[in-house]
Amino acid sequence: MTNLDGRVALVTGAARGIGAEIARTYARAGARVGVLDLEEDLTRETVASIEKEGGRALGIGADVTDAGQVERAVERVVEEFGGLDIVVNNAGVTRDNLLFKMTEDDWDTVVNVHMRGVFLVTRAAQKIMVERRYGRVINISSTSALGNRGQANYSAAKAGIQGFTRTTAIELGPFGITVNSIGPGYVDTEMTRATAERLGVPADQRLAEVAATLPVRRTGKPADIANAALFLAAEESGFVTGQVLYVDGGRSVR
Repeated sequence: MTNLDGRVALVTGAARGIGAEIARTYARAGARVGVLDLEEDLTRETVASIEKEGGRALGIGADVTDAGQVERAVERVVEEFGGLDIVVNNAGVTRDNLLFKMTEDDWDTVVNVHMRGVFLVTRAAQKIMVERRYGRVINISSTSALGNRGQANYSAAKAGIQGFTRTTAIELGPFGITVNSIGPGYVDTEMTRATAERLGVPADQRLAEVAATLPVRRTGKPADIANAALFLAAEESGFVTGQVLYVDGGRSVR
């Protein structure tokens, strides 16, 4: 396994699903992890699971769209663990609807959490990383960036994250900081199951339907995304930057 001993990571949206699995995976690899979500109470399960396995974690409540809260969250991680080496921008929400039904609030909420959140967290973190001349920024995009019915807001935000990734990779590369993006496909999480149920389709049926369309004939697991995030966080991955790694069972090549 990739060794992250001595490294400090901050993972947003880490109370459950993909974010929680990334936080746990980093802790198993030796990193000390800031587990951030909208409210600190939401992080307790992830923090407890890390500590149960002998790792170190700090639960943090913060709204990633609020610059002051983001700055304080980064400061807490640095104060607790002595630095910051890895940031995973995973926090996200969905407000799916067809364009003619989509409200301005649907649009603003999704774009703000995804794009403003990635901007604010990365801006706060890079100040620490530039001083240390080392850093790994990993932004969670989605195959929805390629277009997905009923997700004009989400698709636009996830595509925007990819542009942000490429530009900040250019700007931060001279300081030893890599910036990459992961584009998950259909992953079995509480969020995707809730979306299926909201559409009136049993979650297991929806998972089976999606799996049948993919070359690997299965949907993703949070661990699939966490393993990709572990690769990009490694010191040995320092020549990989500005990239979008689709982890989607082959959807993006069909």
